[in-house]
Amino acid sequence: MEVHGNKIVLYRMEHKWKLLPLSFSLLSACAIADNYAIEARGDGMGGVGVVAGNFLTGSFYNPAITAIYRRNDDLGMITPSFGVQYRNEDDLVGDLKDISSLLDKAIAGDLSKATEIESKLKSLKNSTANLELGGVVSFAIPNQFVAANLFGKAYAESFAQIDSYDAATGPVSSVVNAELSGVDAVGIGVTEVGLSLAKYQTFLGQHISFGITPKLQRLYTYVYRANLNNYELKDVRDNGTGETMFNFDAGFLWFYGPVRVGFSAINLVSRDVKSQTLEGTTVVSKVDPNQSRVFQPVVFDYQMRPQYTVGVGLVGDYASISVDYDLREEEKFTSFKDNSRMLRVGGEIDIMRQLKLRAGWNKNLAYDNREDTVTAGIGLSPLNLFQLDLAASYTNKNAMGAYINFVSHY
Repeated sequence: MEVHGNKIVLYRMEHKWKLLPLSFSLLSACAIADNYAIEARGDGMGGVGVVAGNFLTGSFYNPAITAIYRRNDDLGMITPSFGVQYRNEDDLVGDLKDISSLLDKAIAGDLSKATEIESKLKSLKNSTANLELGGVVSFAIPNQFVAANLFGKAYAESFAQIDSYDAATGPVSSVVNAELSGVDAVGIGVTEVGLSLAKYQTFLGQHISFGITPKLQRLYTYVYRANLNNYELKDVRDNGTGETMFNFDAGFLWFYGPVRVGFSAINLVSRDVKSQTLEGTTVVSKVDPNQSRVFQPVVFDYQMRPQYTVGVGLVGDYASISVDYDLREEEKFTSFKDNSRMLRVGGEIDIMRQLKLRAGWNKNLAYDNREDTVTAGIGLSPLNLFQLDLAASYTNKNAMGAYINFVSHY
């Protein structure tokens, strides 16, 4: 977005994949992330990992799992893992494309579609779109003294929603209301590098492990505003700011045979990160120049708070099933419908150490009307030389994800 005096100059987006530059621009500025796993094995099982992770992935779910490994595991690497997830359950992007075309015609003098514009604006009012991109690397050294996992993580997440306007009056009020409505978008990118340290021991006859992860983070926030008929997200990095901070995670695991109970606490140091200010702007209707709207200056706060998750499950050598449940709701950006509180269920079957089949389910409990997501994945280990993990998630035709891992064990 560019601002010249009281005139707002905006750009255009033609289809949903134009959301990608927002997250790609964040990833180009950052390299590593927040409490999202971005790990194909767990993503194929609905995102579980508090008890079902392994010594390579424990840093992303529960540091205590870093100390749980097989006797022949001397070294392991994820080099690397990538994931992308696109959520447009309400078809916000498709409706934006339609209303943009209709508004262009109305501004040119064709007001025959005013009723359709009004209908589209109503459908957009509570719609949101979300894009997530990320990657991780991990280098683990399991041992009986203090198991360690050095990792890096890059994560970017963007949200878009409608700032609707409904104060216009007159015969073309529906067109003017749509013309003076806006698109707000925010993005968060977190770079993170850390070292998980964990210890297994028996205590009063109980098998337990505990771990801690000190880490260094760099948080970037980005903001953007435009009109419905004239917007583009490619310049979102012009409105960005960043902060560096120290943080840490902690975790605990108890197990008896295949039965496991775990607890993780992620990002124990809270931080509020203020976005760059979107300057105030006056937009005048081209259809009815007597109608205008004043956009007040706005700052979006990103709230990083501790997330506490409990997990229970049965984890054996050749099969597992587990459940992870977030104990609190994350609010993230203020004034945006991006809250999350996840319930995850997933399992895995290992066929002769050569093929792993995975499936899962998760749901965001922060909103009653959010659809469930199902996941599936496979792990291929040809002759145990290396492992390739692939996973996918599906919510509906407008909300899907794909993930890939490259893993080596020595």
